[in-house]
Amino acid sequence: MNSYIEKTIGEIVAQDYRTAAVFEQFGIDFCCKGNRTIQDACAAKNISSDAVIQQLTALPPANLVTEEDYKQWPMDKLTNHIEERHHGYVNEKMPLLLQYLEKVSKVHGKEHPEVVDIYELFRECAAELSMHMKKEELILFPFIRKMAGSNQLTEMPHFGTVENPVNMMRHEHDTEGERFRKIAVLSNDYTPPADACNTYRVSYAMLKEFEQDLHLHIHLENNILFPAAIQREKELMELV
Repeated sequence: MNSYIEKTIGEIVAQDYRTAAVFEQFGIDFCCKGNRTIQDACAAKNISSDAVIQQLTALPPANLVTEEDYKQWPMDKLTNHIEERHHGYVNEKMPLLLQYLEKVSKVHGKEHPEVVDIYELFRECAAELSMHMKKEELILFPFIRKMAGSNQLTEMPHFGTVENPVNMMRHEHDTEGERFRKIAVLSNDYTPPADACNTYRVSYAMLKEFEQDLHLHIHLENNILFPAAIQREKELMELV
């Protein structure tokens, strides 16, 4: 707690960019006015600094679950985890990241035209990923859960074999992976330029974390969940 009192808002965000969302929640400018302490910023807005610090200290630590754990999980548990952890992460972070990137592209696009391209690429990603996750949540995952909790296939799904939607999801994963490879190149591996403001730096840090989460998200599906679902369908088909 003392570290939050002694440092400026800009220093706090630079050390842990997740804190930017907390300041945003309270309407505190961490970018252009990041040279203030929390106490000074809160006094100017007539809000409680204790409430802000409480939110900052409540930020959760990174989730440490090993790949070996995932491989031992039943398919229904894994689909629930992917929806809650990774789909939830995407839905939480995308709007804020879009907001930051739009701001950066408008303010810094002239001097750094690559940020305009990055913003457009992420806009495409956000639209495609939203549709992708809905297809998983409404079509593929319910069928996988059904197979996990059954000893027989009572009826075939409208998409035929589970390999059909799996192949579509894998293709869409490849598309997003390629899109983020372009973003990584354009951003020099998420390295902000020397003249970058706090919003610029936070945007790059969030993009890097977003890509890392997406990599784990895709890995869990492509390499663990999907092969298990294909194998389970084959086992159930043999019983028909």
